Amino acid sequence: MKDLLIKNGIITTHDKQYVGDILISDGKIKEIGKKLIISGNNFETIDATGLLILPGGVDPHVHMSLRSGKAISSDDFETGSIAALSGGTTTFMDFVTPQKGEPLKEALLKRMEETEKSLCDYSLHMSITSMESYTEKEINDMVQNEGIISFKLYMAYKNSIGMNDNDILKAMAMIKNAGGISMIHCENGDIEEFIKGQLISSKRTDISNYPASRPAEMEIDAVNRAILFSKITKCPLYIVHLSTEEGVESVLKAKKDGVSVYAETCPHYLILNDSVYKKGKQSAKFIMSPPLRQTFDINKLWDGISNGILEVISSDHCPFNLKNDDYSGPNDFTIVPKGIGGVDHRMSLMYTKGVSEKKINIHRFVNLTSTRPAKIFGLYPAKGTIMKGSDADIVLWDTNKESFISAKNQFQNCDSSAYEGIKTIGCPLKVIAGGRLVFDNGLFNLTQAKGNYLFRKR
Repeated sequence: MKDLLIKNGIITTHDKQYVGDILISDGKIKEIGKKLIISGNNFETIDATGLLILPGGVDPHVHMSLRSGKAISSDDFETGSIAALSGGTTTFMDFVTPQKGEPLKEALLKRMEETEKSLCDYSLHMSITSMESYTEKEINDMVQNEGIISFKLYMAYKNSIGMNDNDILKAMAMIKNAGGISMIHCENGDIEEFIKGQLISSKRTDISNYPASRPAEMEIDAVNRAILFSKITKCPLYIVHLSTEEGVESVLKAKKDGVSVYAETCPHYLILNDSVYKKGKQSAKFIMSPPLRQTFDINKLWDGISNGILEVISSDHCPFNLKNDDYSGPNDFTIVPKGIGGVDHRMSLMYTKGVSEKKINIHRFVNLTSTRPAKIFGLYPAKGTIMKGSDADIVLWDTNKESFISAKNQFQNCDSSAYEGIKTIGCPLKVIAGGRLVFDNGLFNLTQAKGNYLFRKR
């Protein structure tokens, strides 16, 4: 593989911006400087004049090949990684989700067979779905021997992968002792089952009732309990897909109280609102948990992002095909599999709605989409920054290019898009992963792309 020299770009990290050159060799950043002069001819040159040079995006929350009842998400690790890379994300993190009672190592080995298709670098979080006599030993094994330091716990879905509060507390204590971090899906599962049962009994299961089946109070209660559990166990807490105004306030208070808590949100909670559930069967593509919220929640989430309360933007990528006579799926929220796509649009949407609309600056954009998740989950400084010795995961970003999101031109393998018709300003022109040019002006190079599993340490 030839060395690669990127010249005259605007190098942009979470805290610096300057014009310079970058020399890439053997998949790493070898030199950074102004007007670098390279001897010999065993290198290729890219002129990045006028382009931002960004660290490759790090998306810590995706779901490839996820099974939901009889359905399976439409992207596997190959198509999902192509979508990620095309959108400027060079590293993503997926999940291992054991069945209740299944040993973590067995579930990991099964999942690793699926991850082998990935064309971008990836890592895994481990879900804990039940407490067994050997769970503590397994958690230690994951951290010490498998490079898995993050463990997801569900307060919802108690009939399948969720756990009760007592077991969640036990798990968090074990994770803390092992040196890991807990990730919690914060929705009160008991309330959800109660409300859903009432809606089914009254035959009110059309999609317009979906937000009522998972009200904001479900998240608010669970967020406050998760923070309390973190305070009691001293286990670092990462709250996934925060969606409510009150949730932001709870995270802010916890931070002020010294609780080790991080929170992410997603582009769909920042851009779309609950009015989309009033479109009949066509609303099926907006079914995800938690559901989309109201405008005041969106405004508070943006405040949380600009103030640093929310530290990460993930995609929670989990699209499902909605094939039907009119392509829009059934008008019954209890049947529609839950998930939304967006790994290919995460960065362009955040640049458009955040940087271009002056809600955040370019440094906060880099921090949210790359640097902060890399630091939280043990990938920094190999990932999430541009410095000598870091992995050569680099995005050349065109700040002026305009386009419209459509299911017809997206890279994710899905027959719909929740962001259909949204105009974006700014996108990746070239994407370099591991020193290889994998995406160039709208074209993906399969022969150049290669993904590696990332062993992490805290």
